[in-house]
Amino acid sequence: MAEFVLVAGAWLGSWAWDEVAPQLRAAGHGVHPLTLSGLAERRDAPAGQQTHVRDIVGEIERRDLRDVVLVGHSYSGIPVGQAAERIGDRLTRVVFVDAEVPVDGLSFASGWWQGREVFEALIADNGGVWPPLAAAEFDGQGLADEQVARLIEGATPHPGATLTEPAVLDRPLGEVPATYIKCLLDGPEPNDTVAGLLTGEQWRLVTMDTGHWPMFSQPTELARLLLAAAG
Repeated sequence: MAEFVLVAGAWLGSWAWDEVAPQLRAAGHGVHPLTLSGLAERRDAPAGQQTHVRDIVGEIERRDLRDVVLVGHSYSGIPVGQAAERIGDRLTRVVFVDAEVPVDGLSFASGWWQGREVFEALIADNGGVWPPLAAAEFDGQGLADEQVARLIEGATPHPGATLTEPAVLDRPLGEVPATYIKCLLDGPEPNDTVAGLLTGEQWRLVTMDTGHWPMFSQPTELARLLLAAAG
């Protein structure tokens, strides 16, 4: 039996896994969807990048979880990748779902397509948070109208410090056993950092023919891939 720890990306809380978690439990596994500080029901908690790493490590240690499959979607791949290094032999595998990955000394903002300064200015102009997406920004991601509405209704402004503070890695991320799930409607290829990691023996790539939020657009297929990753 694996213990799945599920961490959704920017703006989202544990609720994002509501259609995935029951399928993992039905297969006999432990499932622990996690809301990070500053989001959803924890929106009033202060949060920086390392706060989110501690949230994940702390949940695993508090529950004394073993055989952990640690799942990070989108932004949360950055704290999940750091946490994966810190939980030692509790970890079975980390799964990055169309996710960013941590690079020592760099932040989420460092990889922003318009440049770090543009992203940091966006955060400053919005009172220190990253505002949730508007409905039109979900176009082309394989989502039904009701799924977009659910995403918008549940989204929380994302605490900016978690996006601008740098990651801290104690060893090369390529040493961590990992599966990377690439959602093809969000781009056909992983970014250069992920592509480099996928050349190593510990990482493997799988794809989904859907957009960036597969827990909404294809929850059954995502659950199947997570179960396969757990072995």
